[in-house]
Amino acid sequence: MGHEKEQETAGDELRRPEPPALPWTVRLQLFALVTAVDLVQRGDGTVNRFLFSLADRQSAAAARPDANGVRSGDVTVDAARGLWARVFSPASSGAVESPPLPVVVYFHGGGFALLTAASSQYDALCRRLCRELRAVVVSVNYRLAPEHRYPAAYDDGMDVLRHLGTVGLPAEVAAAVPVDLTRCFLVGDSAGGNIAHHVAHRWAAATTSSSRRVRLAGVVLLQPFFGGEERTEAELRLDGVGPVVSMARADWCWRAFLPEGTDRDHPAAHVTGESAELAEAFPPAMVVVGGYDTLQDWQRRYAGMLRRKGKAVQVVEYPAAIHSFYVFPELADSGELIKEMKAFMERNKPPKYC
Repeated sequence: MGHEKEQETAGDELRRPEPPALPWTVRLQLFALVTAVDLVQRGDGTVNRFLFSLADRQSAAAARPDANGVRSGDVTVDAARGLWARVFSPASSGAVESPPLPVVVYFHGGGFALLTAASSQYDALCRRLCRELRAVVVSVNYRLAPEHRYPAAYDDGMDVLRHLGTVGLPAEVAAAVPVDLTRCFLVGDSAGGNIAHHVAHRWAAATTSSSRRVRLAGVVLLQPFFGGEERTEAELRLDGVGPVVSMARADWCWRAFLPEGTDRDHPAAHVTGESAELAEAFPPAMVVVGGYDTLQDWQRRYAGMLRRKGKAVQVVEYPAAIHSFYVFPELADSGELIKEMKAFMERNKPPKYC
């Protein structure tokens, strides 16, 4: 009888839930996104860049402050490989003797293969982070797979941090607002969360002069893209129910990004085991998990790995959240997330601010 009860409970746990209740505007945007993704992800592992460009609306940088007092400008880091970043900053500090602002280095999502720092949803999100977190946001336009596989995106993230440590922020930003590079937070969503983790690990292990100037105060991973050959309970239960990330789309992204001939247990994807490398100085982390995200089991395992290795980690769960909920300001959870991020940044100030 007890065994039958166990089987019944296991069956209940794997029972597929009803699709999430979403505003029609969000459903329409999600439909357009997943349709475009499915059309451009070719079977041979390449991307139809031209076709995706028709769906990926781009926003230009704007030196003139918007209605909320945020301006932006593009900075070239390495012209030879097309590496650049978009810097969002308040037009002024807002007070005569306001404390220096923290710096948020942002890595966008897109399965390592799609979207840019200029994609309209990420331009809008970074403007919002700049305004509501009171931070200078540096959004990294890293190179995309499959044209640039692992470790290109990680290398690009490191080089943007080196650029900040040697060249600094644009003169017009430094002249308008005080900035503190010892309060640098890496933030990334989905594949960008994966990049943020690996860049944080590399940077924390570095001992260069630029790494001493740019201090990582924390890392925020928004529904980070981790994985492995194993199929988790959430992947099986939510495949085809949670929008955006399905097992088929995720598998395609890993094949496009990881070195040819490797599988999803490669260290770039599978960071949750006991053998995962982690620098001693790895910063405090905040991991955001959504209840309708097929990746959630990997994200919780990642947080568990950090705890086992003695690192400070905060897990923030939104039971009704879909993957990429943070780019939709009309969803209440996106507003709650901003509050949690702000509190995390406040808790992880350097001692000189306490």
